[in-house]
Amino acid sequence: MTLDMLYSKIHRATVSDANLNYVGSITIDKELIKASKLRVGQKVEIVNINNGERFTTYVIEGKAGNRDICLNGAAARKAHIGDKIIIIAYASMSEEEIEKFKPTIVLVDDNNDIAEIRDYM
Repeated sequence: MTLDMLYSKIHRATVSDANLNYVGSITIDKELIKASKLRVGQKVEIVNINNGERFTTYVIEGKAGNRDICLNGAAARKAHIGDKIIIIAYASMSEEEIEKFKPTIVLVDDNNDIAEIRDYM
């Protein structure tokens, strides 16, 4: 049996842009992707702290250092620039993997600069 467990999250990121005329996804600064151990194309859940919306999309790499968090396509309707969001990734793990794995939590400030990186639990 496998269980879907928290893999990684970027906590309280600020939406910097919303591009309705894009095919879809969320653009995340390359440095934030690396710090959070996310992968380009990886499925992520987005939780909008401002309005309670929850939706699923996938990761696109943004330019390193720009601190972009841009919702693209239909996702652009789910948040406004300046909204705080949580970007969450899960992974299917066996009982043995669960015992050894520690999720990565990236805390960011209002400018999407990394404030802290934690191995959770």
